[in-house]
Amino acid sequence: MSLTMRQTVRLEVQSLYIDHKTWLRDWLKWKLGCIETAEDLSQDVFMRLLGRSEIVTVRRPRAYLGRIARGLVIDHWRRRDIEDAWRKIQAAVPEQAQPSPEERLEVIEALVEIDRILGKLKPRTRTAFLLARVEGMTCPRIARHLGVSQSTVERDISVALRHCHRALANQDNRS
Repeated sequence: MSLTMRQTVRLEVQSLYIDHKTWLRDWLKWKLGCIETAEDLSQDVFMRLLGRSEIVTVRRPRAYLGRIARGLVIDHWRRRDIEDAWRKIQAAVPEQAQPSPEERLEVIEALVEIDRILGKLKPRTRTAFLLARVEGMTCPRIARHLGVSQSTVERDISVALRHCHRALANQDNRS
């Protein structure tokens, strides 16, 4: 009797989990300095593997698991930075104007998504876009600030806008 693809993936992940879960958790603890977060992220690694729809031949399991875990650690740190920035901004807001925990979570999730989308842009393009959209700077002023031509800034902002529109369209298609 042959196994289905799903059963094969599950057995493969089960084997990786049994053989490497302790190593992965300890490695993440060393990276993060927090056992609870290390436990959560190590579980996320295996959950991500269970979500695959294809079999992957893993020759070096620790390198493979470590690569997935590094990506999750980077995501964790980025989210933490966003949450810290949000807390600093909210510290200046009067208590009665503070958002509810649900609203706070929605804002953090939206900021994480925006960060993820903009994170795929080249640094200069992202900076030009943010200076225009967040700081309200004009293209000539951004050009002076970045030390590039105005046409370069206009092109960067155009690229960023197209990128954002594509990302939003892809989200609409997924939901």
